[in-house]
Amino acid sequence: MSTFGAYFRLIRVGWILVREGVISALPSEGLPPSISLAKSFVGLFARSRAMTIKRSDRLAQAVERLGPSYVKIGQFLATRPDVVGVEFANDLSQLQDRMAFFPTAAAKANIEGSLGRPIGELYASFGEPIAAASIAQVHPAEVDTPEGRKKVAVKIVRPGVRQRFAHDIEAMYLVAHMQERFMPSSRRLRPVEVTKTLEQTTKVEMDLRLEAAALSEISENTDSDPGFRVPKVDWERTGRDVITMEWIDGTRMSDVEGLRAAGHDLNLLADTLIQSFLRHTLRDGFFHADMHPGNLFVDSNGMIVAVDMGIVGRLGKKERRFLAEILYGFITRDYIRVAEVHFEAGYVPGHHNVESFAQAIRAIGEPIHGQPAETISMGKLLTLLFEVTELFDMATRPELVMLQKTMVVVEGVSRMLNPRFNMWKASEPVVGDWIRTNLGPKRIVTDLKDGLKAAVKLAEAAPDIAAKTEKFHHQLLHMSEHGLRFDDETAEAIGKAEARHSRSGRIALWVIALTLLYIAWMLS
Repeated sequence: MSTFGAYFRLIRVGWILVREGVISALPSEGLPPSISLAKSFVGLFARSRAMTIKRSDRLAQAVERLGPSYVKIGQFLATRPDVVGVEFANDLSQLQDRMAFFPTAAAKANIEGSLGRPIGELYASFGEPIAAASIAQVHPAEVDTPEGRKKVAVKIVRPGVRQRFAHDIEAMYLVAHMQERFMPSSRRLRPVEVTKTLEQTTKVEMDLRLEAAALSEISENTDSDPGFRVPKVDWERTGRDVITMEWIDGTRMSDVEGLRAAGHDLNLLADTLIQSFLRHTLRDGFFHADMHPGNLFVDSNGMIVAVDMGIVGRLGKKERRFLAEILYGFITRDYIRVAEVHFEAGYVPGHHNVESFAQAIRAIGEPIHGQPAETISMGKLLTLLFEVTELFDMATRPELVMLQKTMVVVEGVSRMLNPRFNMWKASEPVVGDWIRTNLGPKRIVTDLKDGLKAAVKLAEAAPDIAAKTEKFHHQLLHMSEHGLRFDDETAEAIGKAEARHSRSGRIALWVIALTLLYIAWMLS
């Protein structure tokens, strides 16, 4: 029944996309003639008003009709230009995560159910909602502390959103499986794996305890960093459906005139923002993956405060090293090394030629060296790099695509603050220091330390490994002498499976027999 429900939901989604003119706005280039004809046909059912507005507005209207889950799905796909294309990813990135408020009474019930305490015990005052998104909404409140009464922000999960998303994700899985089955060229993009990533990240985002943990972790990582911080979490008033955190008084980074009026140095803010992001990425391997201007504030001290840590990204030590080597290779024009890094990391299949791949990388890097530094976009560089790697069957790397998308957004915010923002000059203090530490002589010392730790762990586990090996050896000897035997539970499971197949076979035979009898009767 779940599959049938997914088909019905998919039909509804398709109809809304047709009516809002989204299907008609899809590019026809590269489509088979039959698909292009079908696209032209369904375009006849689009509303006439929808055909007069631009594609991003059509998408916004369609997603608004589909509901909160599809806002989140659209925002996630905006981080995957490899899947939906760069143009559609840009359109999806403009989706506004502003939904209707749900009743304050429902918010209070959610809090009490999550924390097991009445509102009056938790908060000295609790106000009406001030912002609502697809997954949660925010209320102002006050708490009593030993230092006095303090204002806090309370974020509460939208009632029923988990059940709604669980149903909607089924339709996404259906599309992903159909895409892999009928479009072999898309298998490189792993649409089913992309859908699994969407499901996992959204489930994480809907558990506010995990957002609180992310805030806590990045707070520890950035404790000594200049010009950047995140709100403090009130753990006593935080649970699965609610997070209470420090109230931030400041100017949104999207309000450039407000920042200028408050006397902030916009150029310094632009440099601090990109340096903070790169520091989190390279040094910590843990970064805020939703750093659009609405999630960034500047307080009265000129400190950047990042909120809404529902979406985060992680890079392992190996990925960070490869990323730094790729960037450094472009800076030094060592395209062979950039190509070798892709092969060493397993990003590009080994059957391709390294020199040919380096040639393709050179086609990206050389034009960059002829431009003024302030016009070079790292986001554009990474986008071009992705387009080239597509020619060499590079498999989708979700963590790298999320990094690339976040870097594009952060760079865009920095250029909004300073139109002549020099990405390379601002990045050098962080990237250069990390490269000197991790790719120079210090790297050998670090690798030796890591190797020693691994050797110690292996030595500690050696007795257990030896015992398991000996046990496995005895089991192999026993099987060679007495044959392979199943336990009762396995044997019973095999018997049930065989019985099901037998029943299915008998039913099929009866259906065939009855069909033949019917045909014979009709012919007589």
